[in-house]
Amino acid sequence: MTVPYPELDTPALIVDLDAAEANIAEMAGVAAGHGVRLRPHVKTHKMPDVARLQLDAGAAGITCAKLGEAEVMADAGFGDILLAYPLWGRAKTARLAALRERATVRVSLDSAEVAEQLGKAAGRTDPVPVFVEVDTGMHRLGRPPGAPTAELVADVRAVPGVRVAGLLTHAGHSYRSASADELRATAEREVTDLVETARLCGGELEISVGSTPTARYGAAVPGVTEIRPGTYVFNDATMIRLGVATERTAAARVLVTVVARPAPDRFVVDAGSKSLTSDGAGTPGWIIVAGRPELTMRFLSEEHGVGGCEPGAGPEIGERLELIPSHVCPVCNLVDTAYGVRGGRLDRELAVTARGRVR
Repeated sequence: MTVPYPELDTPALIVDLDAAEANIAEMAGVAAGHGVRLRPHVKTHKMPDVARLQLDAGAAGITCAKLGEAEVMADAGFGDILLAYPLWGRAKTARLAALRERATVRVSLDSAEVAEQLGKAAGRTDPVPVFVEVDTGMHRLGRPPGAPTAELVADVRAVPGVRVAGLLTHAGHSYRSASADELRATAEREVTDLVETARLCGGELEISVGSTPTARYGAAVPGVTEIRPGTYVFNDATMIRLGVATERTAAARVLVTVVARPAPDRFVVDAGSKSLTSDGAGTPGWIIVAGRPELTMRFLSEEHGVGGCEPGAGPEIGERLELIPSHVCPVCNLVDTAYGVRGGRLDRELAVTARGRVR
């Protein structure tokens, strides 16, 4: 039995660097071809080394979800950051002030209350550039497009110490798309809603849209100035299900070892929800056994991954498999180190420096 990556103990997060670099180049080409900025979301990988590859390929800056991520990236030398999350409380406004001493930082919000806190901390002489988030269908943050958002923009513009730089949205509801046509329609609706809302707001506003499934469509719609995909860098089983990735472009896998064959139609690997995340559980193909279509993953407990196979077939104890997770973003947050590989060989370690930075 040939053991892949014998120097690695399992479970281990491996990143095919050739595939990741191709993904990075492809999305950079999409942005450049449509004349929009690419500002990838680093919450997917949380690795300064990977963010540097994205900037070297043409990204204009980075997007972070939390201050802790932004602080890590600023420490690593990244100087243009969009913090796509509303900040609340003195502790966070003080940290934002310190972060702005060493990087250009813009912040998203969806209320005048958050704007007032930011404005008080910033003062009139150094206003914080903000993006007002719009709810284009995910129903997480933001007011609906049109007049409700235009009214909020007017309220935020009246707050001393902040400056409205643009509108922002995240089409996370695109993950529920059942077809390419539905995905395209979601992306186009996301952008046209924002462009029309910007017209109602008046003035020059940037239009920043997110989501890996919709980024390629959204970039092509007139009016968009920036796209913020994150998952594209590694891809995952969800992106494969949506038709925007393949096994070949799924750069991140969890390397596991088969540790048991307790029944003829069942095998167990040494990675459970603490290595793979239970996101997407129950969806067909939620975790893919790379290169082994005859194998399926049935369920996870904390440390066990239980798979299915034809009776009497399937992997042997000691065999190693590569699992493509359902959602790669939380998987990266579960490890301190990922392992970059090329051509089936270990190339280098990748420190997941921003893991756990959720504050």
